[in-house]
Amino acid sequence: MARRTKAEAAATREALLDAAEEVFLERGVARTSLEQIAREAGVTRGAVYWHFKNKADLFRAMLLRVRMPFEELVEEIGDPGLAERPLEAIRQACHRGFARLEQPRYRRVHAILIHHCETFGEIDPLAMQNEIAQEACGALIEYFTAAAGMGHLRHDLSPEVAARLLQATLGGLFHDWLRNHEHFSLIERGTQLVDTQLMLLAQAPESP
Repeated sequence: MARRTKAEAAATREALLDAAEEVFLERGVARTSLEQIAREAGVTRGAVYWHFKNKADLFRAMLLRVRMPFEELVEEIGDPGLAERPLEAIRQACHRGFARLEQPRYRRVHAILIHHCETFGEIDPLAMQNEIAQEACGALIEYFTAAAGMGHLRHDLSPEVAARLLQATLGGLFHDWLRNHEHFSLIERGTQLVDTQLMLLAQAPESP
């Protein structure tokens, strides 16, 4: 019985997060009440407070479901040899990230964060976006630093500049896609842009 109760509680929590995605996307975060989320999930408002302290706590939990730490994307590739090929690790991790972002949940939640969330109470969407961007840039700098140490990065580029160039490309691409996700494939366009940019950032092989 205890196991079933625990499973039911977990299912209710997921249902509330699913409902929050739908209502936040439709109404915006500031204009959505916990009562509306509970109604969408088919539970009482008390059930919301059993799982989440307040709307900000629920919002953060919703974001956590779609966080994509760069190291996690690299680990999913499952190729130990990438430690010796940091530029290839970046390339493949970006490809995996594109595939995740094209999943409906990932697209919805990021659209909510960027286009449907105002600053209020304990929720600061710009601070949350900055945190995600800084985390990604920090990981890219580490990989480009490794590439530079192996002689794989162009000698006239610092790892920091290389990381910010790629991050600017990814950020612009992602915002364009969120506005027009039905008009082009993030995987296709993203793969083309990332592969091209990494080729331009790589040190050319020495002529024999």
